Amino acid sequence: MIVLAAAVALLGSLFFALGAALQQFEAARAGESRLRFLLRRPRWLLGGVSVLTGGALHIVALSLGPLTVVQPMGVASLLFALPIAAALHGRRPARAELVAASVVAAGLIGLVLLVPAPTGAPTLTGPGGAAMLAGAALAALTCFAVARRAAPALGTALLAVGAGVMYGATATITRVLVDRVVVHGSGWDPWLLAALPLPALAALMLLQRAYATPSRDPEAGGHFPVAFAALQVTDPLTAVTFGVLLLGEPLPVNTLAAVAAAVLAGAGTVALARTTPLSRAATPS
Repeated sequence: MIVLAAAVALLGSLFFALGAALQQFEAARAGESRLRFLLRRPRWLLGGVSVLTGGALHIVALSLGPLTVVQPMGVASLLFALPIAAALHGRRPARAELVAASVVAAGLIGLVLLVPAPTGAPTLTGPGGAAMLAGAALAALTCFAVARRAAPALGTALLAVGAGVMYGATATITRVLVDRVVVHGSGWDPWLLAALPLPALAALMLLQRAYATPSRDPEAGGHFPVAFAALQVTDPLTAVTFGVLLLGEPLPVNTLAAVAAAVLAGAGTVALARTTPLSRAATPS
């Protein structure tokens, strides 16, 4: 079941990578992060459909496996972004990109093989959920405040980190809801259902602002590799932390090997961000 959950999550990562690339392309071209403006751009909306498809597959994956397996698979979105970027910008992936992608893949495979299956249903109490949302919001607001005064590349990374924290909180709530409704058929939890859109919308707005951050290079389309890499590292780390601390999900028995696999995946992601010229925008049509 864990392998199936990982496979579905990987497919969702493909759709998420495609949607993110399209949305960043439009946000960077327009230099605009306000949703009411972006909603009028067809390519951004197409990207949104792709992201929603990826999100739906992610929910299915959460019904099949624990956060500690499903969420790290999101890092694979950066792998899928390589051929997508190559197609959009008329180039081939560089050798350094392929090496970094292999490092990420090795780390992800290691994490999947090391994480044990959950032994019980995930539960999230009212106080625990409130504390999680408050902590995530505080972290995101701090990132936002510091990003406004930071250099563009650092500010982009901080905005994406804030979005990753909020997406991690969203995934935690989704995991509990999916388990209750799909797996155990115990019905919706009203307060969880009401809270779910809050971190999701906050993450979306922070991420679009990161995508729209202008680059010093006039031909660049923003700092997409920085934003996407920061998002894909922060999101799973946050979700795994919440899953262990709040939902009682298990950690790998071999902690040292799991840490090594996580570091490997993180190092590969950072290397991808440094080597992938995803910020080169296509010529406007």
